[in-house]
Amino acid sequence: MAKIIAIVNQKGGVGKTTTAINLAAALSACGARILLCDFDPQANATSGMGLDKLHLKSTVYDALFGNVSAEGVICHTEFGDVLPSGSSLAGAAVELIGMPRREYQLKRLLTPLSEQYDYILIDCPPSLELLTLNCLCAAQSILIPVQCEYFALEGLSDLMATMRGVKRRLNPEITIFGVLLTMFDGRTNFSNQVAEEVRRHFPGKVYASVIPRNVRLAEAPSHGLPVITYDRSSRGAQAYLSLADEILRKEGRK
Repeated sequence: MAKIIAIVNQKGGVGKTTTAINLAAALSACGARILLCDFDPQANATSGMGLDKLHLKSTVYDALFGNVSAEGVICHTEFGDVLPSGSSLAGAAVELIGMPRREYQLKRLLTPLSEQYDYILIDCPPSLELLTLNCLCAAQSILIPVQCEYFALEGLSDLMATMRGVKRRLNPEITIFGVLLTMFDGRTNFSNQVAEEVRRHFPGKVYASVIPRNVRLAEAPSHGLPVITYDRSSRGAQAYLSLADEILRKEGRK
């Protein structure tokens, strides 16, 4: 049975989609059965896994509102399976409003797929609205990327308040899977200070693996490749492989 993890932070530019792509690929490289569900209308996780988001026959939107099964939408890649997104998802929040159990529509799609995978990772939109609520109701836990910059903790209180509300009213099982430090520059005192502050706010939840600022990590999406394929020897690739190993060991899967 898959562990369903929503990768979420309503702040943009924190490495959320980068983490979704590269953690999926790294876990897959370690032998785990992976499905990456792209639930962001920007569909960057879809293209980052090597798919042409402009020429897909169907996307997660069609599974939500059409007569297509989620299984029929899944694309198989060498880096793991992908439930792709597209620009049509941008209007989905409005369409969901009138649906019964509107917060549980993504869960309806993913639950039947759980037996086929070890992990289902959801790349969430950078906001706290109905699409993200669907992600939080579908997931058992959340992984929060936090960039090591000045505004790192800004907005996290809103995310935690949303999660508490979801836990109280919609998904009592949801927990924090982990907090991931991204864009870390160990040469600066500031990055280290932010890292310590995040560890203080989330005791025992921050991964030992830290994602550095890395040129190869930034370049990889433009080639439609996870960084472990684009340049496996790079610091970014090694960091995500280390994170995958850390997760698998904590879960007792390695």
